[in-house]
Formats: sequence, C-alpha cells, structure tokens
Amino acid sequence: MGAETLASIDMASLASRIVDAAYLEGDFVLRSGRRSRYYLDKYRFTTEPSLLRDIGVALAGRLPAGTQRVAGPELGAVPLATAVSLETGLPSVLVRGESKSYGTERRFEGILHARENVVLIEDVVTTGGQAIESAIALRDSGANVRLVLVVVDREEGAAEAMADAGFQFEALFTSTTLGLKT
Repeated sequence: MGAETLASIDMASLASRIVDAAYLEGDFVLRSGRRSRYYLDKYRFTTEPSLLRDIGVALAGRLPAGTQRVAGPELGAVPLATAVSLETGLPSVLVRGESKSYGTERRFEGILHARENVVLIEDVVTTGGQAIESAIALRDSGANVRLVLVVVDREEGAAEAMADAGFQFEALFTSTTLGLKT
C-alpha cells in the first residue's frame, strides 16, 4: 500500500479506530497519580501497524513549517516519533527519562544539534508532566522546541501546564472529541 497523505486520512475514522484499539474501562491509576474510570492504552495503538502509520501521517500533517527534527520520549512515544520520521524524512531523537549511566551516558539518543527546530511527539497526556520534562530537557540542550504535539489530550490540565512552561501545545484528539468525556 502506498503512503497515505493527510488529505486521505479520515480523522473521524482514525479517532474511532484509536478508541476501538486502546480504550479500557475500570479503575486505573495514571502516570500523574490520578485515578480514572478509563484508560487509553497507547501500546495498543502504537503496536498496530496500520493504525500507527495513519497516526504518523496525521501527526506529520501538523508539524509547523521549518521543523528540522522530531523527538519522542521513551518508551511510549518512540514508535510515534519514528512513524513521523518515516513519513516526513525528518530525523528523530529519542528522549530518555534521565541520562543513562553507561556507554555514552546520554539523555538523548540520535543526533541533536543546538538551535534545531524540534517538535516533541507524545502519546496520551493527562497533566503533561513527562512531556514537559522532555521538552525542558530538549530546550536546555539548546533545541528550539517549536511544538509539543500529542495524539490524545485527556483534558486534565496538560494544555494549561504546557502554556505555563512556555510551550506551544496541540493534540490530534481530546477526550471530548473521542467521546470519552461527558
């Protein structure tokens, strides 16, 4: 199958496919420490090739002009950053939670140049804590973080926290647009 273009991605269908693949009900503790009646299991949409490809196309279509590199925090956003990189031909960098204590002892895997225009890709955000930490690490290394772009914003404070931290923020979908928030 040939590469899809953003114009050919049906966002309503993509939203439905994400929910069908990743939506779980129950009692869950989120990374933020909050409890939730539902969980979007990112691994269920990042490990399914056709879904990952289409999410990559949709994310790629949202990159601002002048983007030179995409970044993905370990572990969940790595497939997303890779999908966007493959779609656009832009190089990617992987952001570790902390510098490793062996080998190169780097916080970033891949090449990252100072003053590069970088878009940080993230999967699902609640408060945005991990994405903000990664964006700050990129900024502190000299990168120009143009945008934090996520697949799903649970609408529980991430957008406000991103703004407070000085980062532009955009989501492909929100809990509301996925029909998960009443």
